[in-house]
Amino acid sequence: MNKTALITGASSGIGLEFAKLLAKEKYNLVLVSRDGAKLNLLKTQLEKEYQIEVKILPIDLSAENSSKEVYDQLKNEKIDIDLLINNAGFGALGNFDELNWELQRDMIKVNVISLVYLTKLFIEDMKERGYGGILNVASTAAFQPGPRMAIYYATKAFVLNFTLAIAHELKNSKIKIMALCPGPTKTDFQTRAGMTEINLMKFTKFHTAKFVAEYGYKAFLKGKTIAIPGTLNKIYLYLIRFIPRKLVSSIIWFLKK
Repeated sequence: MNKTALITGASSGIGLEFAKLLAKEKYNLVLVSRDGAKLNLLKTQLEKEYQIEVKILPIDLSAENSSKEVYDQLKNEKIDIDLLINNAGFGALGNFDELNWELQRDMIKVNVISLVYLTKLFIEDMKERGYGGILNVASTAAFQPGPRMAIYYATKAFVLNFTLAIAHELKNSKIKIMALCPGPTKTDFQTRAGMTEINLMKFTKFHTAKFVAEYGYKAFLKGKTIAIPGTLNKIYLYLIRFIPRKLVSSIIWFLKK
């Protein structure tokens, strides 16, 4: 019997690549995204190519009670989730005091609140069954302050530390928990965040979403609690531990101009 994975933000980018990867691994899939049309196309493609079952849930995770709605639908249909991938998230470029509040509020809802609540709901079922896995997508942004993207960077710091904490709490269980921390990745994230013309795009090497998903999944299978794709990202994150935070903030400020 196939295992089942739930992937949020599954219609594009890293979430889409996770969907393709896990379909190849013969997981049945539950795919969550706001874009129902893209999910429908993906469902048709994956079911035809890999002979798996794909359920789609076109749900906006910034909406009130959306995480519970996802959980309740699956409970009602008696679909158990073996692997939860909390990938949904977005950012926005601009000074904190100048960005629209509703946009920033929704960012916190999607990047933090929905991720935490989905983790809470499904982890209880996993504990009852005695096994399961949760992979939360954070970012290299989690390790540093982020001028011009203050809320996004802060939400990813939350995701990283939250994930590492619960991984420690459940270290003696058979539930695997990992934070995936990719650096800049070729997705539609930059376009949505308004970042296409900034210095980051000129001076930074971008990995493909496929590389990030494959790296993350391999690290997850090995039982890692944190995975940082790319040698340069690892070196950078090691070095900034020795750089004053004020200087790190200046570097990020430059990259976001």
